[in-house]
Formats: sequence, C-alpha cells, structure tokens
Amino acid sequence: MGDVYIRHIELLGYEKRFFPSQHYVYMFLVKWNDLSEKVVYRRFTEIYEFHKALKEMFPIESGDINIENRIIPHLPAPKWFDGQRSTENRQGTLAEYCYALVNLPHKISRCLHVVSFFKVRHDDMNPVTDSQIKKPEVFLLPKDSKKNLADITGPIVLQTYRAIADYEKSSTSEMALKAGDMVDVVEKSENGWWFCQMKNKRGWVPAAYLEPMDGPDESEEQDPNYAGEAYTVQKSYTAVEEDELTLKEGDTIEVIHKLLDGWWVIRKDETTGYYPAMYLQKAGEVNTSVKSELRNRGAPPRRSTIRNVKSIHRQGRKQISQETYRRNSKKYIQNHRKMQGNSQNKANVIIEKKEPEDNKPKAQPAVPPRPSKDLILNRCTESTRSKIL
Repeated sequence: MGDVYIRHIELLGYEKRFFPSQHYVYMFLVKWNDLSEKVVYRRFTEIYEFHKALKEMFPIESGDINIENRIIPHLPAPKWFDGQRSTENRQGTLAEYCYALVNLPHKISRCLHVVSFFKVRHDDMNPVTDSQIKKPEVFLLPKDSKKNLADITGPIVLQTYRAIADYEKSSTSEMALKAGDMVDVVEKSENGWWFCQMKNKRGWVPAAYLEPMDGPDESEEQDPNYAGEAYTVQKSYTAVEEDELTLKEGDTIEVIHKLLDGWWVIRKDETTGYYPAMYLQKAGEVNTSVKSELRNRGAPPRRSTIRNVKSIHRQGRKQISQETYRRNSKKYIQNHRKMQGNSQNKANVIIEKKEPEDNKPKAQPAVPPRPSKDLILNRCTESTRSKIL
C-alpha cells in the first residue's frame, strides 16, 4: 500500500464558537487517497503558522531565493483582531489556497507536513463544548461561491432531523444512530449520504433514516421531470427489489425524478425504476476518479428496506408508485412523438404549397417594338439607313 496523501480539500464554511471564549474555525472537507472523507476544523492562526513552516521547508518554491520561482500560493497574515467580517471575507482566498496547495508538485502537496496538518484530530470528532453556553453558529459557503462571494450570509441555521430507526455505521466516516436521535444536517449530498452532527459527534448518515420535524414530506423534494435528463451508468447494479432496474456500466438512461434519499427514478427505453444516484454521472461530464471511487463506496439503504421505523408523524410520506411513473412517462413519450409528427407534417405541407410556384416556368422577357422608318432615318448610322432605302 502506498503513502497516504490528500486528493482534494474543500472549504465548507466556518463556525463561530463560544467556548472557552468566542472564536472562529474554518471547516474543511478533506478527501484522502483511500477514498475516505473527513471534516476538520482549523483556526486561521493555525493555518498561517502551517503556511509559514511550509515556506521555510521549500525556500525555492516559496520564492525566498528568486521570486520568479515561487509556486507556493500566497496567504495574507492574520489581522491583529480577527472578527467575523475578516473571517467571512477571507473564505475566497482560503478556498483558492487549498486548491493550489493540493495541486503543487507531489514533494510539497504530499509531504508529511501537509498530511499531518489536515489529519483528523480528537477535537475534530469531539470538540470541547459547554452545555451552559450557546451552540456554535455555522456559516456555510455557497456552492457557487467562486462566482459570487458577496452572497455569503449567515448565520445559517442548520436543519434538524430525527432518526426513524437504529443505524449501525459501516465505516469510521459514518455516524451511528438510535431511533429518536436529533441531528443537525451540515451537508445534503444528492447521492443520499448526508453529513450530520449530533452533540459532539459528526459523520455521514443515510438520508433514508432521517425525517423532517415539521412533517413527513421533504419540502426540498423536486417534482418529476418526465422529459428526463441524460445520464451514464458508471457502475453496474443488479436489482434487489421489484421496483429497481438492473443496468450495466456504460448504459445511457434518463433521470425523471431525483429523490433526496439517493435513489432516483430513471427511464431505460420505456421502462422505469429506482437506481442508486451515486452510480450515475451526467452525460458529457468528465470525472477520471469517479470509477475507482464508486467501487469502494456502497449505495445508501432505501427507506422501504428499513425495519422497525418509528416516525413522529401520523401520516406517511407521499410516494409515487412505479405504475404512476410508468403511465406518466409513457404518456409524455407518446405526446412528444405526436408533437414531433405534427410539426413534421406541417413542414411537409408548407414545402408542398411552395413547390407548384417553384416549378412554374419563368416568364420570357418582353420583345421591344420594331423602330419606325422615320426613327431609323433620323437616328441611325448611314450604314443602317442604307439597308432600308
């Protein structure tokens, strides 16, 4: 097995903490070469000290000897007093710094100094808190923050969900649950794995095991789109339930309903069924690491397979049956083909109407009248006049 190194570092946002005194920490999602993903928290003063030490280790690459040789990204020093505004405004610079850091030559990006700094610490998993002091406030970085950093606002109140059944974690990056546990959702991934925190614990949890507090249905759930979006299968899957589809790697399908639990309704030809979202990739997108990553991660469980569900809501979740999906999908396809046929017929009629006009023989130019004898004698040359005399 090779050395441990970091594949990607993503800035998620920052937390405003109140113990032992008010301070700010940045949240990073660190993706490792073993395909594990960890969330770590670092103060900016720590990050800057790490940066200074890295420059000392690589004086040529830091530009200390010749500024033209500098490849280590710049990082501004912390202010004498770092408040919330400076913490927030620095996020764009810090996100770019992390991206550049991981893409440096391997002797820098994979050195022990970098690896050690971003490894999970005890306080990342179990931060020191005081129940008498208010909970930390979380400020998440928007997905399109690179386009418009001015949209960063806060504090963002994390959504609270309740566990509907016991869940035993299958890896260290996940978090175990007991029925009735209350968790705050930090990140909702469309593949059905949500990053949650509960008291002093953090980890990935299947969305199927969680329910909203204000009702059984998800307000963020999208409506079906029977026009469909083209996706490519990145990993084969054999159906376990009757309403699932069996597909092979490389198959092209259409997604007609994206559900938050990570099991999407797809259409293959005229057949519909559920398929794991994490095994799909949008047609035309390029991701060289996706295949190897998928082989090491499993799809989240479906809600229909969970036993001993204990919900606080009297009504069950609204669910569209596969029969409804098939019927509406078939109806859409038929209407779409009919509209295409009508538009083609209209085009043919227009061509037929124009065709007779196009085939009409073109009119011959008018023949000018023969000039009179007097006109020839008065205006033409002597040679021409002699011919009529």
